Amino acid sequence: MSCWPMKIAIVLNTSWNIYNFRMNFVKALLAKGYEVHTVAPVDKYTHHLVEAGCIHHKVRMDSRGANPIKDFALIVELWSIYRKIKPEAVLHYTVKPNVYGTLAATMLGIPVINNVCGLGTVFLKNNLVSAIAIGLYKIAFKYPQKVFFQNADDLNLFVRRKLVDDQRVDLIPGSGIDLERFKPVQFKRNESFTFLLISRLITDKGILEYIEAVKKLRSSGLNARYQILGAKDPQHARGIKEKVIEQWINEGTVEYLGTTDDVRSFIQNADCVVLPSYREGAPRTLLEAASSAKPIVATDVPGCHHVVKDQYNGLLCKIKDVDDLASKMTEMANSSDDRLEAYGRNGRSKMESEYNEGVVIEKYLQTLSGLKVA
Repeated sequence: MSCWPMKIAIVLNTSWNIYNFRMNFVKALLAKGYEVHTVAPVDKYTHHLVEAGCIHHKVRMDSRGANPIKDFALIVELWSIYRKIKPEAVLHYTVKPNVYGTLAATMLGIPVINNVCGLGTVFLKNNLVSAIAIGLYKIAFKYPQKVFFQNADDLNLFVRRKLVDDQRVDLIPGSGIDLERFKPVQFKRNESFTFLLISRLITDKGILEYIEAVKKLRSSGLNARYQILGAKDPQHARGIKEKVIEQWINEGTVEYLGTTDDVRSFIQNADCVVLPSYREGAPRTLLEAASSAKPIVATDVPGCHHVVKDQYNGLLCKIKDVDDLASKMTEMANSSDDRLEAYGRNGRSKMESEYNEGVVIEKYLQTLSGLKVA
């Protein structure tokens, strides 16, 4: 390796993402003496990265869809940033950094480590955009020294479709969970059973199915509260329009809680966390809920069914099935305190044994120390 301190670039589609999901890893790198360069669009969380000791580089990156001209410009911009930093390694997260960042770094001979955080809808659809995205993965993923996946389903899919060599892949439990930050509190059931969905308001997360299930449960007379916590994103290709969300609020279908920098109190005040997503990597909100000893209702899809074991720490429902989701939510609301507490204990135990953030950080540090430099 080159002279110390070793420079590492961490590249994501938002500074918020680095701050919320990778900060303990960043701190571990800094504590080890690495020089950490963060590369992401500037937002209100960027200053936290700088204050922690990172050197930040602004990049223009739109995570809301494909645009060949913008995407080519992103390759050029990242190439320029990497050439300036001259890092010993670049760590990419999320789709565009994984693809375009890898191409930019490879042109400069810089070792790359990628993390596939989830496949989104690209692999659920069979259209031109999907075919282009898969083709780009196939080209870009010839070059990383390591590609981490957050669940075995995603890893096996990439290997089976020959998008990445099986010698380059490894499995980590998402970004892991900070077990000290997300701790259980004393069990207390709400008078009105409270469901909480934490997510950006886009259709891929099963928001529409949740709303329809809530309408069914309200009409059945179930004594419960139904909450949503998360950012509106009407500009996203699959974002839900603001007027639709306002209608849900005005009609009293759900309580919209807005956004927060600290979800812990919202999770602690809920009886059950719900995520009817279409596909995930290792969904952070479910890791946080399970670590906080909360029962979960989630879809039986990759990512979700790795975090939630049916009848053990929650209930799994069928994808895009409003009736089944409503049925599982009803079952959860009608569960005894003992059962709810058991789900919570089991979820916490599962997080301690499988999803400890320390395991993720250690695997990254080992990978960095073993990098082959061109």
